[in-house]
Amino acid sequence: MSARWWRRVAAAVIVRPGLWATAVGQVVRLAHPGWWHRWPPLPAPDSAYLRFRLQTQYGDPDREPEPTDVLAYLRWCRDYPRAAG
Repeated sequence: MSARWWRRVAAAVIVRPGLWATAVGQVVRLAHPGWWHRWPPLPAPDSAYLRFRLQTQYGDPDREPEPTDVLAYLRWCRDYPRAAG
């Protein structure tokens, strides 16, 4: 994901405080194991996993997700445990 994409997603999330905890939780859950041992030390998902998810969602492993799709995913992550009961 490009720096521009990260900025767009961060801007979309930052104005939605109801998604902050979910966003942090997903960053931690999806971070590549041992991410702090790799440079740059950013908690990013494994690239193969990310490419798979992009392929299944968009049909293109190189496409960057729309910020609105990221927000929808975060809402689903937040709301699913409540719905599953």
